[in-house]
Amino acid sequence: MAILMFLLKIKVKTSAVVYMLNLAIADVLFVAVLPFNIVYRFSRNNWQIGEGMCRIVTAAFYCNMYCSILLMTSISVDRYIAVVFPIRSRSWRTKKRAWLVCVFIWLIAIASTVPLLLTKQTNNIVSLDITTCHDVLELKDQQTFYMYYFTTFSSMFFFFPLFITIFCYVKIIQTLTKSSKGIEKQSKKTRAILLTIIVLSVFIICFGPTNIIFLMHYLHFHNGYSDSLYFAYILCACISSISSCLDPVMYYYVSSTYRKYVYSLLCFKSPYSLETRQSSRTNSSILSRRSIKSINFR
Repeated sequence: MAILMFLLKIKVKTSAVVYMLNLAIADVLFVAVLPFNIVYRFSRNNWQIGEGMCRIVTAAFYCNMYCSILLMTSISVDRYIAVVFPIRSRSWRTKKRAWLVCVFIWLIAIASTVPLLLTKQTNNIVSLDITTCHDVLELKDQQTFYMYYFTTFSSMFFFFPLFITIFCYVKIIQTLTKSSKGIEKQSKKTRAILLTIIVLSVFIICFGPTNIIFLMHYLHFHNGYSDSLYFAYILCACISSISSCLDPVMYYYVSSTYRKYVYSLLCFKSPYSLETRQSSRTNSSILSRRSIKSINFR
């Protein structure tokens, strides 16, 4: 619904819509491969559809996670530039530059998962009569390649973007707090705070535990084999998929046009009538404030 709204109703005219459209596409691609993981778990971790499909599903999972993180960071930087540098940002925040950033993010996310497509991900456990997918890997590979691979992955694509995102929203709230005079400025500040809570919740609740577990799991291999974090890894991998549910809420607070069309769909009303009603309320509030000021002056 978000993709159709961005393409048919809102139109891809601003940099913010470009980032949100790409984030929605990433979520749809993740949902497309999610049924394979569901069947795998309900089959008692028995992968039955081949090595190639296991590699694709595994790579798609990590590609979506880190692509979503980088796109949310881009949205945060875009909002930071728009609020902190409102005049100069008009020439910076162009649709063409936003598309270039998104293409770069997709290339980085896909290229970073190529090693998962080129290495074996299934393992036949004879004693349990099952074939696992990415759950049981060769000990030698985990102590060498995967340890460096996932620690670099988490550092570059999670902790560094998290730092940038926190910095951007702290500056946004500080800027809006200094200039929060009037109803419109106050509503912008409220929306910025709610957006900050949503984005940081996605980072900390959805992606944080998974990446921390990755680091802890692979750092343990310095001292030898340990499977103590296996259940925590499975649980955190499931929790990370909640980000696909929280992203549409983020669109709601980023784009005022998106909010208008969501209202129109939920209330079965024309978005133009809602816009007219909102503008009339704003005008009436302005007139009432002016009348109060004139009374006080008299």
